[in-house]
Amino acid sequence: MVSKMKISLPNHSAMKYSLLLLLLVALIVSCTTERDEPLQRFPFDGTGYRPIYSTEENLAKIETIGAQPLAKPGKIYLLDNYLFINESGQGIHIIDNADPKNPKNLSFISIPGNYDIAAKGSFLYADNLSNLLVFNISDPKSPKLAKTIPNAIPVNNYPPFNNVYFECVESKKGIVTGWEKVPMSEMPKCSR
Repeated sequence: MVSKMKISLPNHSAMKYSLLLLLLVALIVSCTTERDEPLQRFPFDGTGYRPIYSTEENLAKIETIGAQPLAKPGKIYLLDNYLFINESGQGIHIIDNADPKNPKNLSFISIPGNYDIAAKGSFLYADNLSNLLVFNISDPKSPKLAKTIPNAIPVNNYPPFNNVYFECVESKKGIVTGWEKVPMSEMPKCSR
């Protein structure tokens, strides 16, 4: 005796609704909201980064002042017997290196939010947060600001490091010109 087997095909509209319901649940689960408690994505070691704020007026103060001690030197550019040394977040040291055994710290170009320099020929290029500054350094003892190109450099409101926690930026406090690593009693809400 041969038994007859009945094969039924699935109801397409029921499958469509099931798939739609599954996509809706996935969408709801994937949405995030701001939390009172920060989401811990990696271990918190009790330190984090705090923004350093400045005003637009302070950011615009570009001036050559007396020699300053090197604290956080960055990039170096050599022109003839002169060294131009970036001071992270602060500006550029000008040093007479004619006698390498006895370099003379001549002056300092104060540039708030300066982290990078480059040079070609007799022109020195420096960032001033989002602005690009061009200095004529044909006379290294007396650099001249030749041009300012506003908003030439994109700026991010987070520290330039990965896997760190930081205080969230509050724009009402001013413009972020740098970050300082500090001990924190609580894990900050912002991380990168």
